[in-house]
Amino acid sequence: MPKVVMYSTGVCPYCVMAERLLVSKGVVIEKIRVDLDPDQRAIMMERSQRRTVPQIFIDDHHVGGFDDLAALDRAGKLDPLLQAGN
Repeated sequence: MPKVVMYSTGVCPYCVMAERLLVSKGVVIEKIRVDLDPDQRAIMMERSQRRTVPQIFIDDHHVGGFDDLAALDRAGKLDPLLQAGN
């Protein structure tokens, strides 16, 4: 399974929903809390070109936020991304 990284904060409902969706698919998520580490927020903004959380990466592919993740899932494109490493 590919490496999944999610930049998040401790009080973000969209982060919780994104984590719930990914965990339901058997994904192990590396969560990076940008509210606890300003340097990680800067890295997230550089990588994603966005300021909001969550920002989700599957390997080096930037998925985006929860809405983007959910849209990929509805379109049937999330599972193939998650199976790419198998």
